[in-house]
Amino acid sequence: MFNVYIETYGCSANQSNAEIIKGILASRGFNIVNNGKIADVVVLNTCIVKGPTLKKMEARIKALSARKLVVAGCMPEVYADRIKKLAPKASIVSVHHIREIARVVKEVLDGKQVFLVGKTKEIKLNLPRMPRQKLVGITQIAHGCIHSCAYCIVKLVKGPLFSYPRDVILKDIKNMLRQGCKEIWLTSQDNACYGCDRGKHELPLLLKEIFKIKGKFFIRIGMMHPLSLMPILDEMLECYGNEKMFKFLHLPVQSGSDRILKMMGRGYNVKDFLFIVKKFRDAFPEMVLSTDVIVGFPGESDEDFRKTLGLVKKTRPDIINISKFWPMPGTKAARMKQLGAEKIKKRAIELMRLHEKIALEQNRRWIGKKASVLIDDKGFGNSWIARMGNYKLVIIKNKEGPGNFLGKSFEVEIKEATSHYLIGTLVATNNKRYKEHSWKNSS
Repeated sequence: MFNVYIETYGCSANQSNAEIIKGILASRGFNIVNNGKIADVVVLNTCIVKGPTLKKMEARIKALSARKLVVAGCMPEVYADRIKKLAPKASIVSVHHIREIARVVKEVLDGKQVFLVGKTKEIKLNLPRMPRQKLVGITQIAHGCIHSCAYCIVKLVKGPLFSYPRDVILKDIKNMLRQGCKEIWLTSQDNACYGCDRGKHELPLLLKEIFKIKGKFFIRIGMMHPLSLMPILDEMLECYGNEKMFKFLHLPVQSGSDRILKMMGRGYNVKDFLFIVKKFRDAFPEMVLSTDVIVGFPGESDEDFRKTLGLVKKTRPDIINISKFWPMPGTKAARMKQLGAEKIKKRAIELMRLHEKIALEQNRRWIGKKASVLIDDKGFGNSWIARMGNYKLVIIKNKEGPGNFLGKSFEVEIKEATSHYLIGTLVATNNKRYKEHSWKNSS
């Protein structure tokens, strides 16, 4: 039996691909190991969404170049020549050829070199999986995108939108629920544009079909582009009212300046973003808002950046994914006049400090309150990792080991707060048993 080590970077879709790679290889008799030193073959599942990540991938490829190496993920589709220079003997499997991974590894072990690139309509569902978290199932509902953002390299990797058939998605979810999952993450490059390649926004319809699936589970929707979300906003608000939905909204704004948003090619303005956020918060006051901001886009002035800071102060997101702009080769933004690295760094630090202050203030509001949580992972020592109905992260600390509470819902009292998570304890009843809830998705 040959040992295979998989090293993965990137988004939830890439994490899902890694689970599938492991599952396919294990089902074909390969031994998946956690130590690259004892592996007969190394599979590097790459991410190139940001410049620093690309540099890290290049460093890893060079470091592993003497091994029997398969470079997979997003990098092969646009940087195959660069991979060949860094590791001339490496095999290449792009993100569109995951199903072929077992054959590729076998041929690599036989001393052959394989190159699989080029876009396909490969559906990455209902395949063997080796999940990273037993209770979390990641379902990819599409690949590709309908937008053309000036800075985005991912569109060049994944191509135009290809929405997976609803019946195949539903079957995949049912399979994961049978395997014990309690959280289903719906992921793609832009979830709100699901179905647009077939002429209609179909995400609400998909969700309503998922709601009909029997069982107790939560649904977390990943990133939704504001421009794609606007046409289905009312329908999505209705869907979010379902008890199975995490009240969690990942809505990337990228900039607080309409001028910069236009240069980015985002297709919406700040008022659109504010309108969506208000609609969701009016309906779900304790909703968790996650957004993305790019700092230092070409042409961003001090005034543009101040507008971004002002938008953050106004909307007070619980989570901000801050990216320092990096010109990705092949994108429109790479041909624009760039800002200095030091200026970008200073702006990113200022935004991060503001965000951490706001996030801490947001979380401190929960101290002393009680909430229902789903315990979905084991933490360090006797601690547990749990999620509230709005997907807010709670670390549960109890002096005594609470037994196997994974997948169960309990009441907790919030004792402390950091900018990234809450800290709580399980609430005990008069007979000192912990207060277990019937399934409840409240925020």
